[in-house]
Amino acid sequence: MNTIPLSFLDLAPVPTGATTAKGIAQTVEIAQKAEDIGLNRYWMAEHHNMPGIASAATSVLLSHIGSQTERIRIGAGGIMLPNHAPLVVAEQFGTLQALYGDRIDLGLGRAPGTDGATFQALGRTMNDAERFPQEVQELLYLLGNDSDNSPVQAFPGASSNVPIWILGSSLFGATLAAHLGLPYVFASHFAPQALMQAIATYREQFKPSKYLDKPHVMLAANLLLADDDDTAQYHFTSAQQSFVRLRRGERGQMPRPTPSMDSIWSAAEKTMVDSALSVSFIGSVQTVQPRLAAFIAQHQPDELIVTANIYDQAARLRSLELTPELNLFTLQGNASPA
Repeated sequence: MNTIPLSFLDLAPVPTGATTAKGIAQTVEIAQKAEDIGLNRYWMAEHHNMPGIASAATSVLLSHIGSQTERIRIGAGGIMLPNHAPLVVAEQFGTLQALYGDRIDLGLGRAPGTDGATFQALGRTMNDAERFPQEVQELLYLLGNDSDNSPVQAFPGASSNVPIWILGSSLFGATLAAHLGLPYVFASHFAPQALMQAIATYREQFKPSKYLDKPHVMLAANLLLADDDDTAQYHFTSAQQSFVRLRRGERGQMPRPTPSMDSIWSAAEKTMVDSALSVSFIGSVQTVQPRLAAFIAQHQPDELIVTANIYDQAARLRSLELTPELNLFTLQGNASPA
């Protein structure tokens, strides 16, 4: 089987009992490890009102990551565009491009990335999400080469041509990315239900553009490797606990792993979490390799982006160290489809 590029999605987890500063320092360490093993991209996601996630000010933290790395592409996976004016996003990512050159990616989503009360605190309404297609096109214009005669331009940003990706977990994002001729990322790491239909829709409806001449799909997955299956599953309980808390409306820092989830979740919650996290590859290299190879063969992604949003920093670093042993990925670091 041909290998594909591999990237890493990070939420800058803040472990229970740690400061935000420590969470950010650990995030830098993960980004540097991702670069060391030759991953293609290091992306961060925008979430708000979550004490266990330090990537709310995504562009600010990306600038710090850029200063602590040298080659790996860095970007947002993604910026929740309804939370922001397109001009401000263009200026922020134009600034990142001015600082770090052609290493910058901009993934865009239309979900709020938070709860309803925080959405209102951000000064947004649900109607803002309805303007997502128009605002994506506005961003493409502001970051492109054709805004010279516009009364409002992005400085920095104009003519930076920062590559834009559409993120989604439904047919809406797939259809929009196809219509605009942009690369598409499907959020199969937490919302896999429409996976096959979304990527089929994107590929079938794709229209070549000045940004991309053929469809380019990146799929997301949870990947946690360890020296043995039990160790990997133990550390994965941090992510499972986080999903239970999220569905209960509970806030908290990244929970410590537990030997058993039985006393933590109900049968219904277990079913919900197992479904949401079904695109997860947890275990030793020997266990994960055939399952992940089958997933790649079935869906034929152009890239894979993985996440390991867990408590234990040593476990995250060890997972990255073991990743090259899967022999499924092109570990070279600096390619873009745009």
